[in-house]
Amino acid sequence: MSQQPPIRSTASPPARPDASMSLLNSVMDHSLDEGYAEAAARRTAEDGGLPRTLRAKLGLAAGLVLAALVVTVGAAQARISAPVVAKEREELIDRINAETSTADGLERSVEALRKEVGDRQRAALRIRGGDQGEVVALLAGATPVHGPGVKLVVDDAKDASSGGGGGPRESSGFSDTGRVRDRDMQRVVNGLWESGAEAIAINDQRLTSLSAIRAAGDAILVDNRPLVPPYTVLAVGDGKKLSTAFQDSADGQYLHSLQENFGIRTSISDQREVRLPAAPSLIVRTAEPETADAGKGTGQDAADMGKGTS
Repeated sequence: MSQQPPIRSTASPPARPDASMSLLNSVMDHSLDEGYAEAAARRTAEDGGLPRTLRAKLGLAAGLVLAALVVTVGAAQARISAPVVAKEREELIDRINAETSTADGLERSVEALRKEVGDRQRAALRIRGGDQGEVVALLAGATPVHGPGVKLVVDDAKDASSGGGGGPRESSGFSDTGRVRDRDMQRVVNGLWESGAEAIAINDQRLTSLSAIRAAGDAILVDNRPLVPPYTVLAVGDGKKLSTAFQDSADGQYLHSLQENFGIRTSISDQREVRLPAAPSLIVRTAEPETADAGKGTGQDAADMGKGTS
C-alpha cells in the first residue's frame, strides 16, 4: 500500500488587524507635513543652527540690559532734577511763611484798631452821658463790672447726641437730644434780665442790649463768637433775690424741665462777687455831630447813645 504525499495548503495568511488603518498609521508616523518640515529646516539654517534654549537666554539677557539702562537713565535724571525740586520747595515754604507773617501782622493791626475804636466809643459814652455816663456805660457793656450776683452753669447731658430738627423740640420748644441749644440760652438770659440782672456774661462774653445768641450747627454763637459747653452764665445783681426770682420765673421752670426730662445738667448759686469783662466791641448805630449849644448833653442824649451801642 503506497503512501500519499501530504497536501500543502495554498491559502493566503490572515490579514493584519491594522491593515485597514493605513491612513491613521501614516498620520501618526508622519505628523509634520512636508511643507512645514521644509520651512522648519530653512528657519534653522537661517538662525545659524543655534539651539532654542540659547536664543531664549540671549533674548532675556538683552531685555535685562535694556531695563538696567532705562533705570540708570531715570536715576541720573532724578539726581539732576532733585536740587531744582528742593529749591522750589524751599521757595514755596518761604512764601508761605512770609504770607503767614503778613496775615498775623494785619490781624494784630485789626485788633489794635478795634481796641482803639472801642476805647473812643467808651469815652464818648462817658462824656455824652453827663451825670448818667456811668449808668449808660454799664448798660451798654462799655466797662467791666463786678459785684454780687449769681453763677449759673448749663451743660449738655452726659449721653448727649448731636443732631437736630424734627423732634419734640421743634413742636414743644424742648431739646430732644440732650444738647443745650441757642434757644435754651436765649430763654436763660432773658429770664435773668427779667429777674433783675444788671449785667450778664456767658463764658466771659459780655452781653448787651444788641447781643445775639445764635446757632451754627451744634455750636452756640454769642455775637458771632463760638462757645463750648459747659456754659457759665454770670449775672450781677442781688444774689439771693436774683437766684430765687429766676428759679420761680417761667424761664427758670423751663430750664428745670430740661433737666428733668432730657438730662441737661444745671446748677445755680449766689456769689458774693462776680467779675464781668467789658463787651469786646461796641457798635454805634447813629451819631450826630456835637453843636455849640449841645453842652455836655442831656439824659436823653445818654439814653439814645446807650440804645445805639452793643
